[in-house]
Amino acid sequence: MTQFFTRTVRINRPVEEVFAWHENKAALPRLTPPWERVEVVRQSGGIQNGAQVVLRSKVGPLWTTWEMEHFGYEKGRQFCDRQVGGPFKSWVHYHRFEAVAAEACELTDEIHFTLPFGVLGRVGSAFTQGKLEQMFEYRHAVTKADLESPAGSAGRAVVSGASGLIGTALVPFLRMRGWTVDRLVRHAAEQADEIEWDPKAGVVKWPVGYAPDAVIHLAGANVAGGRWTNSRKQAILASRIDGTRTLATAIRRLDPPPQVWLSGSATGFYGSRGDVQLSESAQQGDGFLAEVCRAWEKETDPVAGLGVRVVKLRTGIVLSPAGGALAKMLPAFQAGVGGPLGDGQQWMSWISIEDWMRACSRLLSAEDVVGPVNMVAPGAVPNGAFTRELGLALGRPAILPMPGFVLRGLFGQMADEALLNSTRVAPGVLSNLDFDFLHPQLENALSYVLGKSV
Repeated sequence: MTQFFTRTVRINRPVEEVFAWHENKAALPRLTPPWERVEVVRQSGGIQNGAQVVLRSKVGPLWTTWEMEHFGYEKGRQFCDRQVGGPFKSWVHYHRFEAVAAEACELTDEIHFTLPFGVLGRVGSAFTQGKLEQMFEYRHAVTKADLESPAGSAGRAVVSGASGLIGTALVPFLRMRGWTVDRLVRHAAEQADEIEWDPKAGVVKWPVGYAPDAVIHLAGANVAGGRWTNSRKQAILASRIDGTRTLATAIRRLDPPPQVWLSGSATGFYGSRGDVQLSESAQQGDGFLAEVCRAWEKETDPVAGLGVRVVKLRTGIVLSPAGGALAKMLPAFQAGVGGPLGDGQQWMSWISIEDWMRACSRLLSAEDVVGPVNMVAPGAVPNGAFTRELGLALGRPAILPMPGFVLRGLFGQMADEALLNSTRVAPGVLSNLDFDFLHPQLENALSYVLGKSV
């Protein structure tokens, strides 16, 4: 039996602009919710008739392949896709666009689908409808926010760490805002948007005449990737020093140099400071992470003399179920065995991945901003409040604490500096820019990234 799903959103932009947004090749990864495990295997032909997309998606422990074909293309009015191979017995998706005013339109997603396995498959009807509602609430929120917010400047940017948590989301985000984005990769360049580099060897193979407008440096070893042995600490430090120094040297070879370099750092710069609220003017704190951040930021200094605007991104906990701290917490909390770390009083400074990307875009065009920028939301909370909100978002109890001595036994120094440290950071520079956070409070940030309520 064929079933139907329909959802409509009003977007306050001309219909031609909204349709053109969907024609961008980066629209598909941009619209993929962070809680979904989806990989684009192959994509050709855009959204016009005969174009094809092959996806791999994970449901529970199983991966499945979707093969989709586009048809019914009418510029400015609609495009459609249908499953030619995949998990459904049948699947047809109509994307329809209708002008409702000179500067506004309605986007309607209409899906006709038939579940597999006959009568048995119908048992999954409510589940499928719920998943579609969750997905398209997110997709429509992303589309509306992207199109209705100012796009800012655009040009050519090169991104290191493009395969990491932030980089994977940032590349399609910038492309949807008009940027041409190249990715630094640690292998021979195979695609047109790839540039080979080897940070350990100090090598970046710029194409002849290459002249990016912006460099965004996000690469670095995972701080929470394991217990901090001496060799692990050296790898964490070296990955940041080598990569930043290599890029600084390579930028000096560019003629003309880029206008701006956004270089990664972290709120670990401030160390553990209890309840003190910290702006960008706060002094460096104590500890291994603070020293790593100081050395990391110092490697950008040679570039400032070239007239390049250097911005140091002191990033807090980036909320996304696709990776990072939140992804590590989810299994325990989904099982109902999560809870505060230590006494739960330590401050956590966080930012939704959506706001991180929007802030990055704003900083690319903020010509007066140089130096450190705290990439955090204004709603820092104690760990106990964070775990309570996460439990509420998941509909699970979050009352089982993990004592500090247990964490220290498991993780050693990393427990004190990455799990039990208290860093209450304020977004001073972003506030001065009147940056409009989509998710200033933890409750709506968790709901958004987990797909509980956009």
